[in-house]
Amino acid sequence: MTVRGNLTGTAAPLRCRLWIRRVLVRAQSLPRATARGGATGNATKASFSPSQPRVQHRRYFDDLLAKVLAAGGTSYSISTAHLSYGPVYDLLKHPRIVAVVRDLLGDNVVAWGSHYFCKMPHDGKHVAWHQDASYWPLEPAKTVTVWLAIDDADVENACMRFIPGSHRLGHLTYRMTEGADQNVLNQEVEDATKFGTPIDVELKAGEISVHADLLLHGSSANDSERRRCGLTMRYCAADVRAGQGWNAKGIVVSGSDPSGHWLNPPRPA
Repeated sequence: MTVRGNLTGTAAPLRCRLWIRRVLVRAQSLPRATARGGATGNATKASFSPSQPRVQHRRYFDDLLAKVLAAGGTSYSISTAHLSYGPVYDLLKHPRIVAVVRDLLGDNVVAWGSHYFCKMPHDGKHVAWHQDASYWPLEPAKTVTVWLAIDDADVENACMRFIPGSHRLGHLTYRMTEGADQNVLNQEVEDATKFGTPIDVELKAGEISVHADLLLHGSSANDSERRRCGLTMRYCAADVRAGQGWNAKGIVVSGSDPSGHWLNPPRPA
């Protein structure tokens, strides 16, 4: 039952406790942005895009998904998308999103991850309770995830769920799951609800939620007739160090990377 990372003290959880307040203040100051509080205690949601770009990106994803499925991929296989698809690269650098993230992480910010989690109707797969930081060869644990709703996400079609305050527990023990578990990922923190009562975070298309990398979260299987797609965008402070060559994924979206650790690849065509 191996867990990664070394952030087990009180300083980082104390900082996380302030995150929802800071996100709300920032989101309310953005042009045409609307923040809605009370989501999870340390995750929040906000609308950042007017209707036209929102519709345009949904159409872009519809076309992209059709091509991926035709080539033998799945609705979950479009990962590290910003290194292959220019419109996703552009979203990671969207000034309104970057402004929210910068308010959490400081001026020097790197975007290193992008993954569409697309639950097709009745696909039978859930995302087990997990902490993002357990998957990543990053030190220290200073990453936030921005989850952009491509479709409306609600309880009926398996929106994300969070356990408030669980980020304060540090890294938790997990088990590796098997194919029979129908888990989109491969880790599960068992009996996670002993750490708190889950809260559902419903989003309209074009809204974002923001959560810390140690916050327990997951989602049920989509048993509805509607698709539920979200684009996860991962950001960290530029002083975070990546192993296993993951620094090749990182683009500087705010400030600079004084050490040159992150390779800052150009926008794909």
